[in-house]
Amino acid sequence: MEDDSIVNLYWARSENAISETSKKYGDYCYSIAYGILGNAEDAAESVNDTYLDAWNAIPPHRPTILSTFLGKITRRISIDKWRRRTAEKRGGNEITLALDELDECIPTKRSVEEEVELAELAKVIDRFVMSLPPVQRRVFICRYWYLDSISAISQQFGFSQSKVKMMLHRQRMKLLGILEKGANIL
Repeated sequence: MEDDSIVNLYWARSENAISETSKKYGDYCYSIAYGILGNAEDAAESVNDTYLDAWNAIPPHRPTILSTFLGKITRRISIDKWRRRTAEKRGGNEITLALDELDECIPTKRSVEEEVELAELAKVIDRFVMSLPPVQRRVFICRYWYLDSISAISQQFGFSQSKVKMMLHRQRMKLLGILEKGANIL
């Protein structure tokens, strides 16, 4: 079924929307959740929570790209679940490492006044990611969106782990330079 038809099912409040979403995007959402959580039961629960959030968000929201919309929801739910699960024993795993690597580029505190500036920051980061050559963009997204491990990325792309680490380091330094030049948005 086409995405527009699935979205129309949500708008019509048809329960078929969930089953059609599951058929088309269930594996995609599960792979995102499992990549973050590393646990089949938690991943399946996150996917079910994704369907509920989609049900509650559509309407009023009408996503233009359903896969991205669902992926974003799944990622948020999975990261929240991971944070709750690891609240007492922080540090040392791939998600923490990936998020810590970006800490040097992203402001740590935000106030109400900074909301508009953060929207501009998101645009700058988006433009940066889109400016990367395709392979580097995919490596960056694997690490910082899907939170894949360095070893998983190196296997996926056929690179050594040191090449992946260096590529990501250079990308972060380039992003930091761009953000420092536009420091007025931070």
